[in-house]
Amino acid sequence: MSSFGFQTWNSAKFSIERKPGKEPGTVVLCFSGPFTVRDVYGSLPTMELTKILALEPAPGECCPTKNILDFSKCPYMDSTGLGMIVTHHVRCQHKGIKVVAAAMSPRVREVFKLTRVDNVLAIAATVEEAEIN
Repeated sequence: MSSFGFQTWNSAKFSIERKPGKEPGTVVLCFSGPFTVRDVYGSLPTMELTKILALEPAPGECCPTKNILDFSKCPYMDSTGLGMIVTHHVRCQHKGIKVVAAAMSPRVREVFKLTRVDNVLAIAATVEEAEIN
């Protein structure tokens, strides 16, 4: 740890990729890198982040009915990342969009478990499992 208490990561910087799922209406949000306040706001302009998490269909997409949150490349999440996920889940609920968290590392799963968010969000072991549930 540095003198400021920040964790040093040897992974790529934080990013989110939005892509269509296998079924019409499914949107997969792929998180890569540490999902922390420092990494999120240091890597993405706020407007870009807002656009990625928007519930409006991207060009060529039909209206979303399911969001799959792919954490397979996300080694860690702090309370800021978790808060963004919970806010996204609430926004989706208001629009009737199902949210499934998938492919979580043990550290990300522990954050969900400690905060009991795992009792609120559907969890899948893999993105493929999330696609069929």
